[in-house]
Amino acid sequence: MANDMDTPTPEEQALADEWAAALAEAGDASQDDIDALMNQGSPAPSSPRAPMEEFGSVPKASGPVSLDGPNLDVILDIPVSISMEVGNTDITIRNLLQLNQGSVIELDRLAGEPLDVLVNGTLIAHGEVVVVNEKFGIRLTDVISPSERIKKLR
Repeated sequence: MANDMDTPTPEEQALADEWAAALAEAGDASQDDIDALMNQGSPAPSSPRAPMEEFGSVPKASGPVSLDGPNLDVILDIPVSISMEVGNTDITIRNLLQLNQGSVIELDRLAGEPLDVLVNGTLIAHGEVVVVNEKFGIRLTDVISPSERIKKLR
Protein backbone atom coordinates (compact mmCIF):
# COMPACT_ATOMS: atom_id res chain seq x y z
CA MET A 1 0.00 0.00 0.00
CA ALA A 2 1.63 3.22 -1.11
CA ASN A 3 1.45 6.29 1.11
CA ASP A 4 -0.38 9.14 -0.63
CA MET A 5 2.06 12.04 -1.11
CA ASP A 6 -0.67 14.59 -0.33
CA THR A 7 -1.49 13.09 3.08
CA PRO A 8 0.92 14.39 5.75
CA THR A 9 2.45 12.01 8.27
CA PRO A 10 1.68 12.62 11.96
CA GLU A 11 5.17 14.14 12.40
CA GLU A 12 4.64 16.50 9.47
CA GLN A 13 1.20 17.44 10.78
CA ALA A 14 2.64 18.22 14.23
CA LEU A 15 5.33 20.41 12.63
CA ALA A 16 2.71 22.19 10.53
CA ASP A 17 0.61 22.80 13.65
CA GLU A 18 3.62 24.30 15.43
CA TRP A 19 4.28 26.62 12.48
CA ALA A 20 0.63 27.64 12.38
CA ALA A 21 0.71 28.47 16.10
CA ALA A 22 3.90 30.48 15.65
CA LEU A 23 2.42 32.40 12.73
CA ALA A 24 -0.74 33.09 14.72
CA GLU A 25 1.40 34.58 17.50
CA ALA A 26 3.18 36.77 14.94
CA GLY A 27 -0.05 38.67 14.45
CA ASP A 28 -1.21 39.91 11.12
CA ALA A 29 2.01 39.22 9.26
CA SER A 30 1.30 38.00 5.76
CA GLN A 31 3.21 35.28 3.95
CA ASP A 32 4.86 38.01 1.84
CA ASP A 33 6.20 39.65 5.02
CA ILE A 34 7.56 36.33 6.25
CA ASP A 35 9.18 35.58 2.89
CA ALA A 36 10.78 39.04 2.89
CA LEU A 37 12.20 38.45 6.38
CA MET A 38 13.53 35.03 5.40
CA ASN A 39 15.23 36.39 2.29
CA GLN A 40 16.63 39.43 4.10
CA GLY A 41 19.60 37.52 5.53
CA SER A 42 20.39 35.51 2.42
CA PRO A 43 23.04 36.74 -0.01
CA ALA A 44 22.10 38.23 -3.36
CA PRO A 45 22.01 35.68 -6.17
CA SER A 46 24.82 37.48 -8.02
CA SER A 47 27.28 37.27 -5.11
CA PRO A 48 30.06 34.68 -5.53
CA ARG A 49 29.91 31.65 -3.26
CA ALA A 50 32.84 29.71 -1.86
CA PRO A 51 33.03 26.14 -3.12
CA MET A 52 31.96 23.44 -0.69
CA GLU A 53 34.67 21.02 0.41
CA GLU A 54 34.16 17.41 1.29
CA PHE A 55 34.37 16.54 4.98
CA GLY A 56 37.69 14.89 5.68
CA SER A 57 39.37 16.31 2.59
CA VAL A 58 42.86 17.70 2.92
CA PRO A 59 42.79 21.50 3.25
CA LYS A 60 44.46 23.43 0.49
CA ALA A 61 47.76 25.02 1.47
CA SER A 62 47.55 28.80 1.59
CA GLY A 63 51.27 29.44 1.99
CA PRO A 64 54.60 27.85 1.15
CA VAL A 65 54.88 24.21 2.17
CA SER A 66 58.04 23.13 3.96
CA LEU A 67 59.48 19.65 3.58
CA ASP A 68 61.02 19.88 7.07
CA GLY A 69 57.71 19.25 8.84
CA PRO A 70 55.07 21.47 10.43
CA ASN A 71 55.77 25.10 11.13
CA LEU A 72 56.29 25.28 14.91
CA ASP A 73 56.46 29.10 15.05
CA VAL A 74 52.76 29.14 15.88
CA ILE A 75 53.24 27.34 19.20
CA LEU A 76 56.69 28.49 20.33
CA ASP A 77 55.34 31.25 22.62
CA ILE A 78 52.82 29.06 24.48
CA PRO A 79 53.80 28.90 28.17
CA VAL A 80 54.22 25.49 29.79
CA SER A 81 54.73 24.51 33.41
CA ILE A 82 58.08 22.87 34.20
CA SER A 83 58.74 21.19 37.53
CA MET A 84 61.41 19.05 39.12
CA GLU A 85 60.36 16.07 41.21
CA VAL A 86 62.73 14.90 43.95
CA GLY A 87 60.54 11.92 44.76
CA ASN A 88 57.11 10.97 46.02
CA THR A 89 55.34 8.82 48.55
CA ASP A 90 51.85 7.88 49.63
CA ILE A 91 50.62 8.70 53.14
CA THR A 92 47.26 8.48 54.84
CA ILE A 93 45.17 11.53 55.59
CA ARG A 94 45.69 10.79 59.31
CA ASN A 95 49.48 11.10 58.87
CA LEU A 96 49.06 14.17 56.64
CA LEU A 97 47.09 15.95 59.38
CA GLN A 98 49.77 15.09 61.95
CA LEU A 99 52.56 16.82 59.97
CA ASN A 100 54.08 19.92 61.54
CA GLN A 101 57.28 21.92 61.34
CA GLY A 102 60.28 19.57 61.57
CA SER A 103 58.41 16.48 60.35
CA VAL A 104 60.36 14.24 57.97
CA ILE A 105 58.68 12.49 55.03
CA GLU A 106 60.52 9.54 53.51
CA LEU A 107 60.54 9.57 49.70
CA ASP A 108 60.90 6.71 47.24
CA ARG A 109 64.28 7.91 45.90
CA LEU A 110 67.79 7.34 47.12
CA ALA A 111 70.06 10.28 47.92
CA GLY A 112 72.08 11.23 44.84
CA GLU A 113 69.55 9.78 42.39
CA PRO A 114 68.66 12.08 39.46
CA LEU A 115 65.55 14.23 39.67
CA ASP A 116 62.65 13.97 37.20
CA VAL A 117 62.05 17.02 35.01
CA LEU A 118 58.37 17.29 34.13
CA VAL A 119 56.69 19.58 31.60
CA ASN A 120 52.94 19.83 32.16
CA GLY A 121 53.22 16.60 34.14
CA THR A 122 55.04 14.63 31.42
CA LEU A 123 58.56 13.34 32.08
CA ILE A 124 61.01 14.84 29.58
CA ALA A 125 64.42 14.56 31.31
CA HIS A 126 66.46 13.62 34.37
CA GLY A 127 68.89 15.97 36.08
CA GLU A 128 70.86 16.87 39.17
CA VAL A 129 70.52 19.84 41.51
CA VAL A 130 73.05 22.68 41.15
CA VAL A 131 73.36 26.13 42.74
CA VAL A 132 73.46 29.09 40.33
CA ASN A 133 73.85 32.61 41.78
CA GLU A 134 72.58 31.46 45.16
CA LYS A 135 69.48 29.88 43.56
CA PHE A 136 68.72 26.24 42.90
CA GLY A 137 68.90 25.01 39.35
CA ILE A 138 69.05 21.70 37.57
CA ARG A 139 71.65 20.31 35.19
CA LEU A 140 70.04 17.97 32.68
CA THR A 141 71.85 14.64 32.60
CA ASP A 142 69.49 12.65 30.36
CA VAL A 143 66.86 14.03 27.99
CA ILE A 144 64.18 11.63 26.82
CA SER A 145 63.89 11.32 23.04
CA PRO A 146 60.89 12.94 21.32
CA SER A 147 59.54 9.53 20.28
CA GLU A 148 59.63 8.32 23.90
CA ARG A 149 57.86 11.55 25.02
CA ILE A 150 55.10 10.93 22.49
CA LYS A 151 54.68 7.36 23.76
CA LYS A 152 54.32 8.68 27.33
CA LEU A 153 51.54 11.07 26.22
CA ARG A 154 49.34 8.15 25.10
